[in-house]
Amino acid sequence: MRGSDTSSGSLFSYVDLEERVPAKHPLRVIKAIVDDALASLDADFERLYEGTGRSSIAPERLLRASLLQAFYSVRSERQLVEQIDYNLLFRWFVGLGIDDPVWDHSTFSKNRDRLLDADVAASFLEAVLRHPRVKRFLSDEHFSVDGTLIEAWASMKSFRAKDGSDEPPGPGRNGEQNFRGQPRKNDTHASTTDPDAKLFRKGNGREAKLCFMGHVLMENRSGLIVQAALTQANGRAEREAAITMIERHAPGSRPLTLGADKGYDAQAFAAELRAMNVTPHIARHDAVTKTGKRRRSSVDGRTTRHPGYAASQRIRKRIEEPFGWAKTVAGLAKTKFRGIRRVAHQFTFAMAAYNLIRLPRLLAEAA
Repeated sequence: MRGSDTSSGSLFSYVDLEERVPAKHPLRVIKAIVDDALASLDADFERLYEGTGRSSIAPERLLRASLLQAFYSVRSERQLVEQIDYNLLFRWFVGLGIDDPVWDHSTFSKNRDRLLDADVAASFLEAVLRHPRVKRFLSDEHFSVDGTLIEAWASMKSFRAKDGSDEPPGPGRNGEQNFRGQPRKNDTHASTTDPDAKLFRKGNGREAKLCFMGHVLMENRSGLIVQAALTQANGRAEREAAITMIERHAPGSRPLTLGADKGYDAQAFAAELRAMNVTPHIARHDAVTKTGKRRRSSVDGRTTRHPGYAASQRIRKRIEEPFGWAKTVAGLAKTKFRGIRRVAHQFTFAMAAYNLIRLPRLLAEAA
């Protein structure tokens, strides 16, 4: 018998969000770890929101919502709020009941500076790594480091001379201007849209872009990100950030290994690592230069003869996976924020989200 296609309204509806989410849904594992991590930051949130005034939207809910935005590639916070309003799975993950009203999208903007001042993204990343179900996947001996370019929310037209000598002709602020043949450098020019963004190109023959540089320190055994940082883009940023992240994550004198690509093959950088009791498992950059001379690598046979070097060189390539995920899924191919502090918050939080999406599979394999 054919069923009816008519619908009738109901006066009452009894919907249990907990029952609507499948028992094996991967977000269940993620939510349990996220809730514990946020609970460990309760004292920090209390200090952050202390004082008089009306009750704000709980920062825990804002952070859970931001995780959903990264997981499901939601383009804007306005669309995110719309999704939370009608998507039962989103309501369950954020912590809203079926009848609870959703906040306005401007709440994210109003609370962002407060979260930035407390460096909540970095604290959340550390809290996830401290979780008992996550900590067992981490070792304290073998790591890899790398960096990637994050395109800034600024066009090349905004990159103008600091003295105002190249203002575009004609009416309006977006007049036509031919930049061909004109030298433009970070020393003399700056973006009027985002002054923190720097003009940088990855190599010879590559396009120069206004961008930032994101850096991560990966634990080799599990492939989880243990440190994340964002800096202005320049030729020394990757090596300087690597030293900073190692000092922050593994202070002391216990021996470590650090895998890296050819961009880190510099004598001064390798010497600084060895002084920190870190063995530089860096890819040798000993190619022949334009003058016909072979470049001298900072890594010699004393390091490359060990099987651990080959293992580090093989595993370090996995560090490209979080970069690819962040740019294709989490919206970091081109940031939508201006200023290094806001972009750093977005990048660090995206790395924490990457760790979380990997946990259901890691936990299932370990079971």
